[in-house]
Amino acid sequence: MTRASYDVLVIGAGAAGMMCAIEAGRRGRRVLVVDHADRPGEKIRISGGGRCNFTNLGCGPANFLGENPRFATSALRRYTQHDFVKRIDKAGIAWHEKTLGQLFCDDSAKQIVRMLTDDMAAAGVTLKMKTGVERLARSGDGFTAHLSDGSQVTTAALVVATGGKSIPKMGATGWAYEVARQFDIRVTDTRPALVPLTFEAGLLETLTPLAGVAVDAVVASSPETKAEAKARKASFTEAMLFTHRGLSGPAILQISSYWREGEAIVASMAPGRNIFDELKAAKAANGRQAIHTALSHIIPRRLAETLCAREGAAGNLADLSDKVLRRLDQAVNAWSVKPVGSEGYRTAEVTLGGVDTAALDQQTMQAKAVPGLYFIGEAVDVTGWLGGYNFQWAWSSGWAAGQAC
Repeated sequence: MTRASYDVLVIGAGAAGMMCAIEAGRRGRRVLVVDHADRPGEKIRISGGGRCNFTNLGCGPANFLGENPRFATSALRRYTQHDFVKRIDKAGIAWHEKTLGQLFCDDSAKQIVRMLTDDMAAAGVTLKMKTGVERLARSGDGFTAHLSDGSQVTTAALVVATGGKSIPKMGATGWAYEVARQFDIRVTDTRPALVPLTFEAGLLETLTPLAGVAVDAVVASSPETKAEAKARKASFTEAMLFTHRGLSGPAILQISSYWREGEAIVASMAPGRNIFDELKAAKAANGRQAIHTALSHIIPRRLAETLCAREGAAGNLADLSDKVLRRLDQAVNAWSVKPVGSEGYRTAEVTLGGVDTAALDQQTMQAKAVPGLYFIGEAVDVTGWLGGYNFQWAWSSGWAAGQAC
């Protein structure tokens, strides 16, 4: 058995892990990064359609969830989105801003992976891929890790950066939570987040004709109690997409982080428009026009036809009462629907919940009760909105730990 000693052992060669390794290496620390995957930064590589939504210009503590979302404040303020943009610029990586402050590479996300691996090499970091950790143990003031290649590593600082359970086909597991529990650190309830929502079979059958239809919508959570509403009430104005399983699109992915089983969500599918007034005006101008035709001037035709059929609104505008027109108004702009679940970790972009932030120092990401043990990135109970926020948390938390470990 080969034995080696390092100052820092980082487990996980994703965004947070590589960021931490770079910063620790630049401080003169002897750093080893191990990962069971074939290549580093795989989640970076596939994100944003291969262009990586690497941060968001509007990133701040308000864009994060968790039992204590304010925990993220220190790291986010000490290493900001603007700091990471400077790093991208220095590396010569061209980027552009899309909607809502989202920043993407002009070319390929592989450029960011290459920047990080180059920076690790320059900082003297050793990277071992296809290498898992079979056993961890406390060893004096440090730790001993038995690796899958048969080697044994001792380290003063152990950084867990293995992410959450999302996208298991890429090798994601709950390993970070197992490590936390091994050292008696609480793990909050975990669930898929930023994930499409699904419907029960009966409702799905009625909505099947809408698969592929997209609308710009305001989608809101609808918690059943006042206490829950105070904690999780949220709304997002983005695209919503009907699918063969239920609903997807940015607005739905966002609200999925706030939704809980048994609750409804409420969608306004023509936000800012008074459907009743517009249909009344259309009725006055051309009463012989079919109701679904009039409504299709406001929302997509397939959606208009489906809603008219559901509300029993048929025939010409002239034949319909105000009561029917008001029902259509409600159907379009106050549609309340109860999903039965989500598509799960298979398609979830991130994991909600994780290592309890109450157990961690917000300045350093170190476990308060276990000196030398750090948790960063998605493994921690800090979850960002869709749009580059989770990558920024990876950069910020990795940077914070890298200054201390």
